[in-house]
Amino acid sequence: MEKVPELCRVEDALGILVGKWKPIILLHLLQEGTKRFNELRRSMPEITQKMLTKQLRELEEEDIIERVVYPQVPPKVEYSITEYGKSLEPILEAMHEWGTKHTLHKRQKLNQKR
Repeated sequence: MEKVPELCRVEDALGILVGKWKPIILLHLLQEGTKRFNELRRSMPEITQKMLTKQLRELEEEDIIERVVYPQVPPKVEYSITEYGKSLEPILEAMHEWGTKHTLHKRQKLNQKR
């Protein structure tokens, strides 16, 4: 399929995925399944509660993840990847592989300069 630069949708895709934490959140949910808020937070100790809430809301708005609130005290909230969100798995995998290769490439370039 020919891609016309003027009609490029990469920016749309990046708008959903960009952020330090979104890919990490998605990978946790893809690999580990449904998680409660605090489980996600514990698996990413550097993220703040405010940032995790923001990132989860944005992913939920895009129908990438699903938030289920259970009517109990204290409230129980779980997050899981939607069927639609699962379509991101090969994209995230490809980005991970490219990132790994790029890091090695940069190291090799740095070592060549020494």
